[in-house]
Amino acid sequence: MGFSSWGMICAGLLLVLVAPFCASLTDPFDVMAVNGLYLSLGSPPLTGWVPAGGDPCGEGWQGVNCVFSNITELRLNGVNLGGFLDDSIANFESVMVLDLSNNHIGGSIPSNLPPTLRNFSLSGNQFSGSIPDLSMLSQLLDLSLNDNHLSDGIPDSFQQLTSLINLDLSENNLSGQLPPSFGNMTSLTVLHLQKNKLSGKLDVLQDLPLFDLNVENNLFSGPIPPKLLNIPNFRKDGNPFNTTILAPPPAALPPFVAGAPSLSPSPGQGYGGLASGPWMLEPPLSEKARKFWTNERLTWVAVSGVLALAVLGACLLLWRCSKGRHPNEVNEKHGINQFQGARGKLSHSNKSAFQSTVKMEKVPKEAVVKMKGEYGIDSGRMAANPKMQDEQVIDVMKMPTNLRSKKDHNIDMNSMALQSTVPALPLPPVEGVIVNPVVPALTSRDGLVSTSQNSTFPTSVFTIASLQQYTNSFSEENLIGEGMLGCVYKAELPDGKLLAIKKLDSKVSGWWNEEEFVELVSSISKLKHPNILELMGCCNEHAQRLLVYKYCRHGSLYDALHVDDEVHGKLLWDARVRVALGAARALQYLHEVCQPPIMHRNLKSSNVLLDDKFAAHISDCVLVPLSSSADQLAGSLISSGYGAPELQLGSYTCQSDVYSLGIVMLELLTGRKPFDRSRARGEQSLVGWAIPRLHDIDALSKMVDASLDGAYPVKSLSRFADIISRCVQWEPGFRPPVSEIVQDLLRMI
Repeated sequence: MGFSSWGMICAGLLLVLVAPFCASLTDPFDVMAVNGLYLSLGSPPLTGWVPAGGDPCGEGWQGVNCVFSNITELRLNGVNLGGFLDDSIANFESVMVLDLSNNHIGGSIPSNLPPTLRNFSLSGNQFSGSIPDLSMLSQLLDLSLNDNHLSDGIPDSFQQLTSLINLDLSENNLSGQLPPSFGNMTSLTVLHLQKNKLSGKLDVLQDLPLFDLNVENNLFSGPIPPKLLNIPNFRKDGNPFNTTILAPPPAALPPFVAGAPSLSPSPGQGYGGLASGPWMLEPPLSEKARKFWTNERLTWVAVSGVLALAVLGACLLLWRCSKGRHPNEVNEKHGINQFQGARGKLSHSNKSAFQSTVKMEKVPKEAVVKMKGEYGIDSGRMAANPKMQDEQVIDVMKMPTNLRSKKDHNIDMNSMALQSTVPALPLPPVEGVIVNPVVPALTSRDGLVSTSQNSTFPTSVFTIASLQQYTNSFSEENLIGEGMLGCVYKAELPDGKLLAIKKLDSKVSGWWNEEEFVELVSSISKLKHPNILELMGCCNEHAQRLLVYKYCRHGSLYDALHVDDEVHGKLLWDARVRVALGAARALQYLHEVCQPPIMHRNLKSSNVLLDDKFAAHISDCVLVPLSSSADQLAGSLISSGYGAPELQLGSYTCQSDVYSLGIVMLELLTGRKPFDRSRARGEQSLVGWAIPRLHDIDALSKMVDASLDGAYPVKSLSRFADIISRCVQWEPGFRPPVSEIVQDLLRMI
């Protein structure tokens, strides 16, 4: 057979082998990797799975998710898998989620794993052996190996896992101490190590940003680092911790006798012998002195000392009781009731009611400080003369209110509390000051509370009655928006000025107490930036909590792009770039000017408001982090198309805000909603549909909002698409800082 014949045969065999992959949508390397996984798991009955060839992405194999031609997720939890995992699993080139939890997979965990993994879960299986080296998994966010049969120590291979957020190694047979590299996991918030045999100290964990730490039922010892005790959810039972550090108790000693030896026994000796080593308290004495202290004499000395202390204690108790009755006897001698008020003696029933409502506590004399000013009192003179003290107290109570503030009446309020004879005098009301900063005390004709410089409240306070008047009782025609935090109403003041009233939902704000609401209002009022919506005031009455903002004439960007056709037509290309720039500048202020940095957490087009000049104003700043429904809001952000991928794992950073800004700019570019179920399945997610087209100039020109009618510079369009592309990167670390976005947008104007 000639050379040409052999060549034709080889070519034919190669064609037969490659043909199944040529027609496949899935990358051939991923096909080989998933075939190998199928065989190692014992060929389980999974829909679509075959041992050779196939098209996992094109045919929709069970548990397989793809991005274009690459397998990015394998979710096969709880499907009764068996078998084992071999090193062929490392052949997956793009897989980010590998969830094989709650199955029956055995063997050891492979040492070769895909370096692209971000979510790796093998919990609830039959894995044994030790944990492999994990240093290659630098992108890992979530690692769950709990509820297996893993043994030996935890490897010291966590140096590169600085992005890891959740680590669960609980319910195994792990032993040894925690590795030093645990201290490198600077993003770790959840760590579960319970039900193992781990030992040593927890010092390596003390500087981690942990929110949930469970080390129950291990062998950890030593003192618990104080920083760990501040973790909101810290469970530590079932460990031999030294919760306190106390010096060893001294040996029982008789009353001190000069020259007496130590009574602590040495090994093999009674108390008559010399103490040795660390127990020695006195140098050795003569044999004669040692013989003096016999066991019998020691016992009698100890008993005598105890009796003497008991007698002394009884005498002191009787003396204190006698002294405690003295003030009452003095009061009765002068004919004064202990609870005498400004208008005479109280009846028995009134006295009981007064005792239940007024709490009087005795304080030590050294804690009484002489008070200066209008209510100054000379405590020294009164303490020195009890009779004079009682008489001066009576005079004060009989004194008219308008005379109690004069400087010539020096009376110690703390001394009165010390004697517990009368309640502390109430301070006179001070006009012009809101004593309770949340509930308005002084209102003007327009319903606005006048806050003076002495008030600690950070902004103006409105009454609920005035806001009802300005909004026509929060009527439907004045409703201009609603969301998970509450509804927003337009309000018109008597002088014609317009305001926006955000009526917070009781489910969101009901868990705040008065102090927390004041803190919230204070935080919002401190944000001073032209592109952040200005807080004008607030209201807190009758279980209603409202925030009063500046009114923006053109409403939200969402309405301008998707609801109001008139405003949509006015939103030209230059105006859109300026809106993006305004939103970016607001984020730059929050991220880089505010200290500590503030994450918005709820940035979307409905929270970008436009004034009469189409300038952008970001709303809802500071509201989400203080909300009890923050998790629900994060879920809403994801489902509406604005949420960054890391939100699915509960992680939120400033770069998550950058991702949301990129989605808002995509809306400005295309005029489309971030998620639109009315479109074809491949076009419902705006970011998924747009990313492949952002760098194709022909496709880019076709995806621009049709209402612009081509009125835009092509070069500017290309730059805008490039900024968007960098903002919506999957990996947070690849997204640019917001200051860089601001500079890029400035170059476009």
